[in-house]
Amino acid sequence: MDLNYSPEDVAYRKQVRTWLERNLPFSPPRTLEERKVWHRKLYEGGFLGMGWPKEYGGQGARPMEQAIVADEMAHAAAPAPTNGLGLGIVGPTIVVHGNEWQKKRYLRKILTAEEMWCQLYSEPNSGSDLASLKTSAEDKGDHFMVNGQKIWTSGGKVADWGLLLARTDPKVPKHKGITCFLMSMRQPGVEVRPLKQITGSAEFCEVFMTNARVEKENQIGKLGEGWAIANTTLGYERGGRSLARISGYAAQYHRLVGAAKKLMRNGRPLMESPTVRQRLGKIWADLEVERYNALRVLTQLEKGEHPGAGGSLTKLSYSEFEKRFMEVAQEILGPYGQLTDGAPAELALEIDTAVGEMGTWAYGFLWSRAGTIYAGSSEIQKNVIGERILGLPKESRADRGGAR
Repeated sequence: MDLNYSPEDVAYRKQVRTWLERNLPFSPPRTLEERKVWHRKLYEGGFLGMGWPKEYGGQGARPMEQAIVADEMAHAAAPAPTNGLGLGIVGPTIVVHGNEWQKKRYLRKILTAEEMWCQLYSEPNSGSDLASLKTSAEDKGDHFMVNGQKIWTSGGKVADWGLLLARTDPKVPKHKGITCFLMSMRQPGVEVRPLKQITGSAEFCEVFMTNARVEKENQIGKLGEGWAIANTTLGYERGGRSLARISGYAAQYHRLVGAAKKLMRNGRPLMESPTVRQRLGKIWADLEVERYNALRVLTQLEKGEHPGAGGSLTKLSYSEFEKRFMEVAQEILGPYGQLTDGAPAELALEIDTAVGEMGTWAYGFLWSRAGTIYAGSSEIQKNVIGERILGLPKESRADRGGAR
């Protein structure tokens, strides 16, 4: 990928910057409806689904154009769009594995946030070992009947649809009896219960399915091939959203630098401390590494290549970086970093969560602990990297015949 800006790129950056100056909301959208309004404005501006095919509402944009939009949104501290799981995970999965009817039916409504999405993967006893999931989908002729429980479902309480993994054949090896579906969350038999978290908010949910219905037309791919589709989804979750994530970190970093210029110690701005400057410089260097890695993933996606096991490198790297970053922020901000309300405006931070709620530095610190667990823990990512990228011997497991 050529990272030099062409005259067209420079002109496009100016166009994006001008658009943001004219359209940025005066205050951060706080309600779901306010976030949908901002989301639709971004879509109408041509800044969502930039890499998706034009025939389904995308823009067919180049990786560099997507990088420019992400950069400019970070510099402008622009709110993120809502429907993050739809944009970052479900949509790309439908683009790759969906049939023509499914692409026409669902993709545009993801882009416009007319329909909100969640991901129905993890179960109480099937998190890291996702293939052991127990939720069943029984073929009833014209539809599937779904029974089971999912957990840690981000955005479940606002979702209209869910990308579901369910077992359709319990008699075959566990990786081969799973099928992928698109399931309506707005139907009898689907109960969503928010989970209160350490942050005080409740983005995650439990989802209980009792004789819930999935139409045959909403099966993604072939029967029993859901595990391969799940790996596509996990690849996007672990790598495909990385550029937008890095842009968010960059916006937070600039807020932290601003706070360090305002905070005083012994009559001098904290920013003049060599130690503080060194810590901030280290974080910026790490962030640049993350940014170039995100551009590498983006280039892969634009070439039609799936991140595959490489998504684990990205996920491990950014989630561990986020923990280090938030720890440095707490060290610099001191007690101001622990306030959940009432911090001076120049020291406060409002960051976007996965489902569009706003948080503080304290929230960001607590949330960063989750990053090394969700979408596969750091230990799982290291296993994937060791076995599938480095080719190291596989771990011995009771359900892996022949492994030693």
